[in-house]
Amino acid sequence: MIQLKKWTRIKRQINQSTELKVGLFFLLILVLIAIFADVIATHDPTFLNDDLLAPPSRTYLFGTDALGRDLFSMVILGTRTSLSIGLIAALISNLLGIIIGAIAGYYGGWFDRLIAEVINVFMMVPTFFLIIIVVALYGSSILNIILVIALTSWTGAARMMRSQVIALKERTFIKSLITLGESDWRIITRHIVPNGIYPIITSAASSVSGAILYESALSFLGLGDPLQPSWGRIVYNGKSYLTRAWWVALFGGLFLVITVYAFHLIAEGFNQISNPLRQEEL
Repeated sequence: MIQLKKWTRIKRQINQSTELKVGLFFLLILVLIAIFADVIATHDPTFLNDDLLAPPSRTYLFGTDALGRDLFSMVILGTRTSLSIGLIAALISNLLGIIIGAIAGYYGGWFDRLIAEVINVFMMVPTFFLIIIVVALYGSSILNIILVIALTSWTGAARMMRSQVIALKERTFIKSLITLGESDWRIITRHIVPNGIYPIITSAASSVSGAILYESALSFLGLGDPLQPSWGRIVYNGKSYLTRAWWVALFGGLFLVITVYAFHLIAEGFNQISNPLRQEEL
């Protein structure tokens, strides 16, 4: 009964946020495209046709690039690549940030001071510059790109979770649990993290779009995985033909904009429904 009421409240909150509904709608479409990309694609995206730089038509919906590859199929397959990188990198970075921030905020002491200094170092070093260096040194495979984005983007989640934990551990119900002998692990995982996770959820939605943009920027600079279709690489391949074959760069960039905007709407929607004042209204 309690779970039913909880889900009813969540559904009501989602219905109250137009941004969240629109963002989730676009995300659902993108996820379906990624799942059924092999079915939706009309051509083999690696096949080199004789129709070089063919404009959009019934045969080639988005046209072809300078090598004769079908852009529609490349963009559709690129959806799977970009979403996978964004979601997995954001999941790893936020989980890492939550764990480190929760431990640092709860126990304090030397570990908290160490994490605070590490976060300050990461904030001083341009993240994208660090990502470029690591990818250039260790290779541009999809796995390397995911790991380097995740391991350089955890500090935001850690900083927010640390501040949430520091505030929550002074609350009466947490002090009561400590007095009753509740283990630190159960206090952190069952009471502190669930109550302090809401700002992290909002940040996580934004970090997905950030990871997608990082990967696209790497591909645009020629540092992406050459074996995987990517929106950034499509735009990179089309930048030399903007004046006479605008379609080569347009559609990859358009999908990139739509995806980033969808996650922006989701983040804004979560921010609205997690606002205490808005929750009281609901």
